[in-house]
Amino acid sequence: MVANVTVPNETDRQERVAQWVDRHSGSIMVLPAVLILLAFAIFPLIVSAYLSLSRFALFAGSFKLTFIGLYNYSRLFVGAQQYHFLGTFKPFGPLELTLFAVGIVVLLAWLARYAMRGFALFGFIGRLIAAGLAAGLWYVVLGTVVAGGFQGTLLNTLLYVFVGVFVQFLLGLGLALLCAQPIRARSWFRVIFFIPMMVTPVGVAYIFRMLADMQKGPFAPLSHIFGVSQWSWATEAWSARLMVLVGDTWQWTPFMFIVLLAAIENQPRDQLEAAHLDGANRFQILRDITWPAIAPVAATVVLIRLIEAFKIIDMPNVLTAGGPGLATESLTLHSFIAWRTQDLGGSAAIGYLLLFVSTITCVSFFNFVVRATRRYQ
Repeated sequence: MVANVTVPNETDRQERVAQWVDRHSGSIMVLPAVLILLAFAIFPLIVSAYLSLSRFALFAGSFKLTFIGLYNYSRLFVGAQQYHFLGTFKPFGPLELTLFAVGIVVLLAWLARYAMRGFALFGFIGRLIAAGLAAGLWYVVLGTVVAGGFQGTLLNTLLYVFVGVFVQFLLGLGLALLCAQPIRARSWFRVIFFIPMMVTPVGVAYIFRMLADMQKGPFAPLSHIFGVSQWSWATEAWSARLMVLVGDTWQWTPFMFIVLLAAIENQPRDQLEAAHLDGANRFQILRDITWPAIAPVAATVVLIRLIEAFKIIDMPNVLTAGGPGLATESLTLHSFIAWRTQDLGGSAAIGYLLLFVSTITCVSFFNFVVRATRRYQ
């Protein structure tokens, strides 16, 4: 008996290879991007997670990682690093207790309102986490700022994020509304307002450090006239924080301005012309036509700035070196200083807490603000 075996020729083999490539072409095209993502994003994330649970020690030509569980995290909340991360708490008085009770009642009312209007399990869990984070932050604010304690890097970062982004949004919106008007040299103003975006953060910090020099800076003669030449903004906690906020606002307001200006100029012209014919004033046009048209873009650009603002490090590092004391130090700078002193575990723990806070904040903003603005579309 002779077996009848068919040997595939070269043409059949090439055709099968071509069909396989055609079927998997999508996966082959995205494979390089997936590998790069795994190498530069996922792998460092996993390694830093293990580092945050370990103690790092250098030896001659080597190093040692010792697993210590949640010690690096507990040190930040209730240990030796608490004053650095959360700040120093003072006992609550009647005012602090009353404000804390009011905050808890507001959060409970917010949760109860959601539960009564349309309960969904995942939505309620998300709101429960956001409410817990808000209650914890409110407790930290009352114990450190209101009660007269010492403010840590967590509240410094949130100050830069919320106050800074809010001011940048208002200024950017105001400038965009002005430049959208039919004024002369409008293009020139657009270029001038956009210049700060072209300067590096380190360059902006050095510019403001020079401008704020009360002894030798360009405004020194003016400070001498008002008799404040002997005063230094860098020695006062709130004036130093204000200077960091001013520098950050000067650099990032153009980002808000250029995006909002594009949104304003893309709004439907027929609605504006109809409103003018009906006799609507500027405020009514802004409230009923312009704002609904740009609200989704405004919410998105604020969300992008919130994510970016959590990473602020150049301005407080160059302008004040985190001082006076720790008054202007952000979480990113705190993590960088811990890393520079070879406390890699503590640095990774700070980074993960920053990731947790920024994620909860940005997801909450997306759910409660960005989604809400989509009803205008």
